[in-house]
Amino acid sequence: MGTILWFKRDLRIEDNAALALAAAGEGPVLPLYIVEPALWAEPDMSARQWRFIAECLEGLRGDLARLGAPLLVRMGDAVEVLEDLRVTQHITRLTSHEETGNLWTFARDRRVAAWARANGVAWQEVAQPGITRGLAHRRGWQARRDKAMRGALAAVPAGLAPHGLEPGVLPDASDLGLAFDPCPGRQKGGRARALDLQSAFLERRAAGYLSGMSSPLTAGTACSRLSPHLALGTLSMREAVQALEWARAGAGPNRGLRGYGSRLAWRDHFMQKLESQPEIETRCLHPAYESLRPEVPDADRLAAWQAGETGLPFVDACMRQLIHTGWINFRMRAMLMAVASYHLWLDWRVTGQHLARLFTDYEPGIHWPQAQMQSGVTGMNTPRIYNPVKQGLDQDPDGRFVRHWVPELRPVPDAHLHAPWDWAGAGRFLGRAYPAPVVDPVKAAQAARAKVWAVRGQEGFRDTRDGLLARHAAPRPNAVKTPRSTPRQLSFPV
Repeated sequence: MGTILWFKRDLRIEDNAALALAAAGEGPVLPLYIVEPALWAEPDMSARQWRFIAECLEGLRGDLARLGAPLLVRMGDAVEVLEDLRVTQHITRLTSHEETGNLWTFARDRRVAAWARANGVAWQEVAQPGITRGLAHRRGWQARRDKAMRGALAAVPAGLAPHGLEPGVLPDASDLGLAFDPCPGRQKGGRARALDLQSAFLERRAAGYLSGMSSPLTAGTACSRLSPHLALGTLSMREAVQALEWARAGAGPNRGLRGYGSRLAWRDHFMQKLESQPEIETRCLHPAYESLRPEVPDADRLAAWQAGETGLPFVDACMRQLIHTGWINFRMRAMLMAVASYHLWLDWRVTGQHLARLFTDYEPGIHWPQAQMQSGVTGMNTPRIYNPVKQGLDQDPDGRFVRHWVPELRPVPDAHLHAPWDWAGAGRFLGRAYPAPVVDPVKAAQAARAKVWAVRGQEGFRDTRDGLLARHAAPRPNAVKTPRSTPRQLSFPV
């Protein structure tokens, strides 16, 4: 008799309730991570994501080895891997955390559940603190989430019995058939790096959080940069919240720390949306928007947006930073999605998959509700159409960010940098050294606004919207007063 401890998006031994539950049972514990080639063939997955995970797994393997049972890494279909271990190691129990992942992992977990029932394996799934499976409405959700965050951290077991099995090798991205994806500025994975980032942020960098998170010039240091670690679970949300509360207790009034806490709460708010309605990944939250945009996107516009070659300087600079680093601040993520959806009139599912591949910190529970929100298809949120020129002037007034990431624009005078088509020299420059804009940003925004708002006037629209609000809406958690110019719906860049 033995227990498989299946790690998914909880790559740590600290505050790991599934580990504590497995260790409390009878028989040996087999810590397991399954590398699933079919998952990595999905259109929202990328090599940069795998390399970050591999670094996290290296750290987890070392931590488990110190407990006595190194992490097993097996590559293949989850059901086949689990069945092989069941037969050869006499497994009777499977323990894991509940996972709020993409639709592929949702379907895989259903297959695993069927396998467990058919073979007499008791699968115990531990809820993630703050996320409630099977939730039909949000009444009382915030209070339950906050109570869960105050709960005691799951204890690390004193040790695990050696299992004597070959740990297995961590495959390379090429072994998974992933496309070349260098991402030279990518963050590195592993719990040690998560703890270093958290300490540096809470002790020093949080003071500049609220003032610095909106501009890509300052957000890299103003934000905690913990998002990939929270997404893969090298740090638990409960650990993050409790570390924040310790810091707030010792720091006195601190708007930066308070603002960070509200964004952590917003993170769980969006995670709960996908947990409650997994089809958000592929279907418009409000069905009236399903046929709004062409199902097959304009290939030229899509390619220009993906490459950072739209001819809209600030948009292109943001996309190029994301390509290079795997991260950009939340307001700029929202702008990239909004420009693609409104100005370029591209379907959010296609552009959302591309951004997901670029994000090292891809978290489906945040990404897909936000992709819909920034595309105006939720029916619950006011459509917000960014002016990419104004965003550039507001967030990069002296052009340092644009000139760094779009060096082709260095000959353009400062006064025209964010709208080079207005420059007297544009005729001999645009279309040669730098693309002419693929759309007129003002006219494209006007056309998009008219189409999106027209849907809201359809019969029955409000009745469906009210049902969605009852299911998904929650009071703004731990509200922080922000300048009126800061869009409320975009204000949680961890």
